[in-house]
Amino acid sequence: MATSIAANAWIDPRAQIDPEVEIGPFCTIGPGAKIGSGSRLLSHVTIMGNVTLGRNNTIYPNVVLGAEPQDISYDGTETSVIIGDGNILREGVTVNRGTSKEDGITVIGNDNFLMGNVHVAHDCKLGSNIVIANGTLLAGHVHIQDFAALSGGCAVHHFVTIGSYSFLAGLSRALHDVPPYMLAEGIAAHPRCINIVALKRRNFSPRAIDSLAAAHRLLYRSKVGLSHAREILRSNDQETPEVLYLVNFLEQQQEGKHGRGREMRNAA
Repeated sequence: MATSIAANAWIDPRAQIDPEVEIGPFCTIGPGAKIGSGSRLLSHVTIMGNVTLGRNNTIYPNVVLGAEPQDISYDGTETSVIIGDGNILREGVTVNRGTSKEDGITVIGNDNFLMGNVHVAHDCKLGSNIVIANGTLLAGHVHIQDFAALSGGCAVHHFVTIGSYSFLAGLSRALHDVPPYMLAEGIAAHPRCINIVALKRRNFSPRAIDSLAAAHRLLYRSKVGLSHAREILRSNDQETPEVLYLVNFLEQQQEGKHGRGREMRNAA
């Protein structure tokens, strides 16, 4: 792939652009941009501030990367956005750079698919192989773990963690952490069942799936409590690695504030 830069694109000479990129019409690339090989900016893409864009990403029209955080306490601190490889960002996606409240970095991993008009706010941390459908809004400091999926029109409260292999149904409002392997929906979103489609698609073993289903029944239907549920699962030989991961996630969630494990109870 040879470099292809439209004549009417504007690129600051201080930007670091790999020799093998495509930058389409009316793109604006600021001085803090670093763009890896194989990445394609189709048209009308704006990169502001310090943004590192890895290899083989496809960025659709009207995407804005690295704008200042929408946080009234932001004081102009030098912060950044880091995006990995193989991501697809569809029309109108916005990714704001971080704040000094955390490490100053908004992160998107590898092989993610963000559909139209998704907003990724300051200090969010997204893993890899995540799908986020149209119009979903992530508030500041949201973490999304690998292989999670969020349907359209969802709103995710700040400091919420969306667990691995979970699914957040359309138009849901996630006020609390969404546990791994679960399908959550509603206002506020609540785990309704295990995310059976994703678990089968990702080749989880029948024993792992059955054990997670048993864990869901105990925790969210029988409501026996985390410690008692763990004892029952252990006695039934259902304490699989997946169940242990789920239990650890829930223990951390209970230590947090308002159902959000990373928002500490002693926080101001």
